[in-house]
Amino acid sequence: LAYAAEPLKADRELVLEAVRQDGTALAYAAEPLKADRELVLEAVRQNGLALWAAADPLQADRELVLEAVRQNGSALQAADDPLLADHELVLEAVRDNGEALRFAAEPLKADRE
Repeated sequence: LAYAAEPLKADRELVLEAVRQDGTALAYAAEPLKADRELVLEAVRQNGLALWAAADPLQADRELVLEAVRQNGSALQAADDPLLADHELVLEAVRDNGEALRFAAEPLKADRE
């Protein structure tokens, strides 16, 4: 997708197929598609780090972020700030990657759970 012509980067079906193969291909999609919840969900299920390329409102979507951190705990870094204080979300991220704790809100860093 990185080398595709602009019209192809705006083709929803083509981008959907691309992110199913490599979630990070979302970074090359046309901006409106980065705000397409279904498409972004497919991307983060394949590679949680695709959350970085999602439109800001989707980085605040708890369900979508939860899918991303389950796939790759480091995706927590791309989550909207209020979600960094979400106990369940942070726990899921840390289960996948203990290093994800560094992105959590300060109160959660001291939480024994």
